[in-house]
Amino acid sequence: MRKLSTVNDLVLKLRDTRDLSDAELRAMLETDAFDAQLIAAADNVRRASYGTDVYVRGLIEFTNYCRNNCYYCGIRAGNAQAARYRLTKAQILDCCREGYRLGFRTFVLQGGEDMTYTDADICDIVAAIREAHADCAITLSIGERSYESYLAYYQAGANRFLLRHETASDAHYAMLHPPELSLAHRKKCLYDLKSIGYQIGAGFMVGSPYQTTAHIIEDLRFLQDLQPDMIGIGPYIPHRQTPFGDMPGGSLELTVRLIAVLRLMFPYALLPATTALGTIHPLGREMGLKAGANVIMPNLSPVGVRKKYELYENKICTGEEAAECRHCLDRRVEAAGYRIVIDRGDVKK
Repeated sequence: MRKLSTVNDLVLKLRDTRDLSDAELRAMLETDAFDAQLIAAADNVRRASYGTDVYVRGLIEFTNYCRNNCYYCGIRAGNAQAARYRLTKAQILDCCREGYRLGFRTFVLQGGEDMTYTDADICDIVAAIREAHADCAITLSIGERSYESYLAYYQAGANRFLLRHETASDAHYAMLHPPELSLAHRKKCLYDLKSIGYQIGAGFMVGSPYQTTAHIIEDLRFLQDLQPDMIGIGPYIPHRQTPFGDMPGGSLELTVRLIAVLRLMFPYALLPATTALGTIHPLGREMGLKAGANVIMPNLSPVGVRKKYELYENKICTGEEAAECRHCLDRRVEAAGYRIVIDRGDVKK
C-alpha cells in the first residue's frame, strides 16, 4: 500500500497544476489507493466552480441509421438485426416542447451518421428549435461532417457539438474501426468545430477492447491539447450483435476514478454522469456525480423508439416517459447531495 503522504501529494499536485507526468498518471490509474482522496478533491473542485448544481440535457435520439461500421456499436451499418427508425421534424419538435415544459434548457440531437438528413434538413430542424426556444442551447451529436456543414448548422442556431473521439491512439483506433475511418479526420472535425465557435464535447470509452493505460494517457494528453468544454466518458458495454459481443465490459471503478481525474485536470469542464455508468451499476450516475460530474442527459425520445437506439445492451430508462424520468432523477440527484437546476448550463471558464 502506498504511503498516505505520497497519495495526498500526488492528488494535490494534480489539483494544483492540472497535470502529472505519464508515470504519475499510470500510478494513479492502475490502483485504487488514490480513489478516496481523488474523489474528495474532485468534489471540492467541482463545488468551487459549480456548487451543487447539476445540469440536465434533453437527449433526443432521432435516428439509429448509421453509415459506419464501428466494431463496438449496436447501430453499426452491418447490424442487420437492428430495428431502424427516423424521427420527423414534427416529432423532434414535440420532444423539445415536452422537454421545455419539464425544465430542460438544452436539447441534444443525437443520431448515427444518417445522411438521409441533408444539411438543409438539419438546418431546418435546428432553426425551428431555435425559433421555438430562443433561450435554449442546441447541441448536435451527429458525427463527422465537412467544415461547411458544421458552419451551416452553427449559422442555423446550433451552438454545441458532441463528438467523442473514442481513443486518441491511432493504433487503438484501427482496432475499433474499419479502415475507411480515420482518427486524424475525427480530430480534424473537433478542431474545425472549435474554430467555428461551437462549445465542443469530446470523450472516450473506458475499458474498450484492447485499451491499455497508455491509451488512456494518450486520451488525457489529447484532451489537454483540445481543451473541450465537455468531456463525456463512460464504461464500454458490449453488444452481442457486434464483432466485440463477447469482449469484457469496462470497469465502474476505473470510470469513476477517471471522472475524478478529469475534474482535477479540467476544473471548468462539463462532465456527464452517463447513462452507461447507470447501466452497469444501479447507483453509477450518483457515484459519477460524487466524483465530480455535473451533467445528466435524460432521454426525451418517444418511448416507442428508445429500445431501438441500442449502442450497447441493457440501457436503462428505455421505458420511462420523459416526465417520469425527470422526476425520478430529481429525487436521486437530491439524495446524492446535489440539485438539478433549470439552466442552460454553460461552461464556466
